[in-house]
Amino acid sequence: MIKEKGFFLTIEGTEGVGKSTALKFIQNYLGQASRDFIVTREPGGTPIAEQIRQILLAPCLTEEMLPETELLLMFACRVQHIHHVILPALAAGKWVVSDRFVDASFAYQGGGRHMDMTYLEILEKWLLQNLRPDLTILLDAPVERGLERAKHRGPQDRIEQEKIAFFERVRQGYLKRMKEDRKRFRLIDATQPLEMVQIELKKILDEICVVRGRAG
Repeated sequence: MIKEKGFFLTIEGTEGVGKSTALKFIQNYLGQASRDFIVTREPGGTPIAEQIRQILLAPCLTEEMLPETELLLMFACRVQHIHHVILPALAAGKWVVSDRFVDASFAYQGGGRHMDMTYLEILEKWLLQNLRPDLTILLDAPVERGLERAKHRGPQDRIEQEKIAFFERVRQGYLKRMKEDRKRFRLIDATQPLEMVQIELKKILDEICVVRGRAG
């Protein structure tokens, strides 16, 4: 029997668009479809990457984290994540479902922090080699609405404390990234009722399963 090729699915979006809820839906779908899968996240996903995540997200009152530091730490997390989690799972024929991946750096550090995209492209080419998600679901909503939802989640981390203009740039960074790679992205309007979002998620997952020859 030929082992099924792994599938790399990422979920992206700004704060408060419902990524966690979407991930739970996808996890339930894959479980019911008897798929072999893992769910992971960025920044994080490995013991070392999770330690770096704490540095990245913890508010610091005595020292400002430079955009360059933030970018390099994000990619340090990512390379650990790729080699210790993502690639082994894909090689084993599993689905890998990740809460954020490299598109987040182009949106948050590139768009939000005004960083030169050339540096991100260099890091992407060097550290990711030819690894790309097979499909990326972008949950999109107006920034004000997302931030209103997010503020009810509890204490804000360092990035969540940014001003609205930052998140506007992040959102535009995501939309720009999508326009540059339309075949990979699926856009979902996150302002819809949850039931409608889940209907769209199911449709996307059904299509993937059909294409892969095993309708779920």
